[in-house]
Amino acid sequence: MTYDVIIIGSGPGGYSAAVRAGQYGLKTALIEKDPKLGGCCLHVGCIPTKAFLHAAEVWERFLHPEEDGIHCDNPRLDFPLVLDRKNKIVAKHAKGVEYLMKKNKIDWIKGYARLAGPGKVEVATDGGKQILEAKNIVLATGSEARMLPGLKPDARRILTNIEILSLSEVPKSLAILGAGAVGVEFASAFSRFGSKVSIFEMLPRLVPVEDEEVSKELARVFKKQGIRVETGARVDNVENVGSGVRFQVTLADGKTEAVAADALLVAIGRKPNTENIGLEGTKIELDRGFIKVDPYQRTGEPGIYAIGDIVAGTPQLAHVATAEGMVAIGHMAGKPVVPINRNRIPGATYTEPGIGSVGLTEAQARAAGHSVKIGKFPFAADAKASILGRHDGFVKIVADEKYGEILGVHIIGPEAFELISEGVLAMEAEATVETLLHTIHAHPTLYEAMGEAFNAVDGMAINA
Repeated sequence: MTYDVIIIGSGPGGYSAAVRAGQYGLKTALIEKDPKLGGCCLHVGCIPTKAFLHAAEVWERFLHPEEDGIHCDNPRLDFPLVLDRKNKIVAKHAKGVEYLMKKNKIDWIKGYARLAGPGKVEVATDGGKQILEAKNIVLATGSEARMLPGLKPDARRILTNIEILSLSEVPKSLAILGAGAVGVEFASAFSRFGSKVSIFEMLPRLVPVEDEEVSKELARVFKKQGIRVETGARVDNVENVGSGVRFQVTLADGKTEAVAADALLVAIGRKPNTENIGLEGTKIELDRGFIKVDPYQRTGEPGIYAIGDIVAGTPQLAHVATAEGMVAIGHMAGKPVVPINRNRIPGATYTEPGIGSVGLTEAQARAAGHSVKIGKFPFAADAKASILGRHDGFVKIVADEKYGEILGVHIIGPEAFELISEGVLAMEAEATVETLLHTIHAHPTLYEAMGEAFNAVDGMAINA
């Protein structure tokens, strides 16, 4: 069988690329090794994790409703029902991806794919192996959780993002190794579910890719919520002792401590799935396992593109994979495309308080030689935040002093992962601080904190 394009992997990048290819009239095959479409993001990543976080938010409201004038006696968390709802959401959207394949006339091929020479892909299926041919191939094979050497995940004690989403009950104590987005999101959810949560991070701060003030605020609020936060910490000698997990931690001050917990979540990053996909003998270049691409997502091998978590130099985010897929398919179809701009990629972390960011941090902007002006506005002064009872956090604008160019927007607070959209759009449209300063924001809303923060760049905020 010969195609215009074969896409290997059906995560957000892969299936979105397939849809776009179908829209352009390209004869397309989508190959997936797992039984269902949607990849890690849909089945054991973004979507089920956010379902947990939503349940945690609802549960927290039931536990403390008195401030809103509501009494709720003897609320009960039925965790199996939380799992059931999560599974229903995942199943619904997996069916939705299947529908999209049919609608756009995409051939869904179930099996494990490997490159098999120029323009060829070998697919191992239940019925044997077959060779498919295509003018273009898109590698969208995603990533998997990194594990500590010598450790293997299991269903109850040593967990990755996969196992923790299928726990039958909330662990009384949960240790988390790693304070990136995955680690802090599960910390936020399970702390509210009732676990005694401890986070251990080797680097000096939580969410290390974020602005330093955001990291500091998240640590402050987490500690206030009862989450133990240890940065600059090294974990060694992890043991699964059957009834729980034990390990040794060397804290930032050099002291060592023996730690015991019911379960340990290992969230130390993700490795690209670039092994055993037939890269040997191609001109594809790797950087620590990640594939090097040009601005149009082309690899060093003619006719082969790469998108998503396997790409070197872009963050491992579902929306990045999707955007890269649009670039790759548009380029091979001869359509006008705009390559990914690394400085316009929004980050979203769904903790409580939430985090949203785009562009340069203050430290990055100064290191790049910009003369920087900062505008900040606290949610404590926002009326809608008061109505919601969610006062922690702030909006921070990083701007160039001379021309008012918006260099970065960093938010920690209620719905920050939604509010960041205004910052992304402003930067994409090359708006200035002055543009946003004169943009009318509705009242009372959370997003008017954005307008106040832009005013604050010039020391002109009204409510703070």
